[in-house]
Amino acid sequence: MSNSKSKLLQLLPAWSWLSHYSPVKFKSDVLASLIVVAMLVPQGMAYAMLAGLPPIMGLYASILPMILYAMLGSSSTLSIGPVAIISMMTFATLNPLFEVGSPVYIEAATLLALMVGIISLLLGLMRFGFLIQLISHPVIQSFIIASALLIAVGQFKFLVDVPLQANNLQQFVFSLLEYLHLIHWPSLVFGLLSIGLLIYLPKILKSQAVQSRIGSTDFLVRAVPLMLVALGILAVVYLNLQTQGIKTVGAIPSGFPPLSFPHWNWDLVLTLLPGATMIAMISFVESLSIAQATALQQRSQLNSNQELIALGIANISAGVSSAFPVTGSLSRTVVNADAGARTPMAGVLSSLLIILVSLFFTGFFEELPLAILAATIIVSIWKLVDFQPFMNAWRYSKADGIAMWVTFFGVVLIDISTGLIIGIISTFVLMLWRISRPHIAVVGLIEGTQHFRNVQRHQVLTSDQVLSLRIDENLSFLNANAFKGFLINAVSDKDQLKHVILNCSSISAIDLSALEMLEDLNTELSKLNIRLHFAEVKGPVMDRLQESKLLKHLSGRIYLTHYQAIRDLSPDLFNDHSKDYSI
Repeated sequence: MSNSKSKLLQLLPAWSWLSHYSPVKFKSDVLASLIVVAMLVPQGMAYAMLAGLPPIMGLYASILPMILYAMLGSSSTLSIGPVAIISMMTFATLNPLFEVGSPVYIEAATLLALMVGIISLLLGLMRFGFLIQLISHPVIQSFIIASALLIAVGQFKFLVDVPLQANNLQQFVFSLLEYLHLIHWPSLVFGLLSIGLLIYLPKILKSQAVQSRIGSTDFLVRAVPLMLVALGILAVVYLNLQTQGIKTVGAIPSGFPPLSFPHWNWDLVLTLLPGATMIAMISFVESLSIAQATALQQRSQLNSNQELIALGIANISAGVSSAFPVTGSLSRTVVNADAGARTPMAGVLSSLLIILVSLFFTGFFEELPLAILAATIIVSIWKLVDFQPFMNAWRYSKADGIAMWVTFFGVVLIDISTGLIIGIISTFVLMLWRISRPHIAVVGLIEGTQHFRNVQRHQVLTSDQVLSLRIDENLSFLNANAFKGFLINAVSDKDQLKHVILNCSSISAIDLSALEMLEDLNTELSKLNIRLHFAEVKGPVMDRLQESKLLKHLSGRIYLTHYQAIRDLSPDLFNDHSKDYSI
């Protein structure tokens, strides 16, 4: 029975909370869903526009994906749907191939979502969730900051009503200079007023003076984008702003999202595959990072492979329901958690409310100014543009700092996908560079203790007859020659040297190249009447060494601890003589 329940939980994680669902939790989830929908409706439409798609697709992307993730995901508060970065990557993938907004462009967007879903699902089923660890956090952070900057400047075209290009920063600057004389000033003023309201109205509502009069304003603060949408529509209708050239969303089809399988063209699939892979990777990274933050607060467990499966099925559902790639949203997830969401049912309820909007209220948004949607994106995304992490990374680690700056300039000067690839490659290059230059220290005994420390950092006891070395890295073909060179230099100026002890406390693996290097060192040191010893060898490393020729021909011994080795090989450092501590 327990095995059956365990299998059910693996296949359907929702069973863990559905079996204990209560009216109290339902009340909390309803309130949270209302607050999330107040954000989601304008955000979803704005992000669809960012992806070069009709605004209604932003609502479609918030229906089936949210419901299916609630059933299959391991996070209780993660809000799935359209987000700025994935929308921008969708646009960057499709824009070079098709005319933006054309039927073939829309069809390709649904196919892209389907491919992202299949890739994520396969990775989850094959238990490849660990791949997230191969991408450094500084690179992802830099990618998000650079993408946010491009997204923000890319929305400027809706504020000035000119066809600005923003695949990269220099393209944006050149197109802005080209169309500078065509700027539509009423749209710009309207957009700037919208940005001002989105920034300052929440601050006014949060002020003590306002809260003392009307009480808690949390709901109003989160509903500010929806309030601005309503005000914008009213302004267009009653002030007849369209006569001033203010462009609106236009006709929006109503009804449930049409269900159909995207046309599968192998040539197009192969063309979209790199972009789909990048989107799947970033989608997983972003979702898991957000889910981990909320899981830590709620002390709930996460399964990275299950998250991949849930994201995969969510994106597959997006592909067959006329939507585009989706992932976890940081802003909506935080709002969802703060609003008191107790279970993933809040996401299901949000989806049901979105269905009502798409069925009965789409006509309400036809007069929505595009400048307001652009302002919504700019204000929400600009919070991510922060250069302090670059400074912090540079101060802590020059290598991580370089990787961050390389990723940033790759994204803003070339394009999003290329910049990310450059960032990932730079991470691996710098990692290999670090491994090839390991920290190697000559260590000595701290008097009165059994601890050994770097002779350059501490006052230690050493012997002219014994050289103690510690390498703080696994031994591999990348650093074998560096270690050999260091040892040769260290031995060359010690005429009385009889023993070399390699402290292996920081070594978790020795590859074949490094093993051959150690065998050569053992032979060459023996010719100089110098014995090679090992201390503090870890179990897995010892298991591998026992299968090699090194131990058979080793001139010295293997000691359990470095202290025991010194007591045995250099008893003059102590008052008494040591016994045999070798193993």
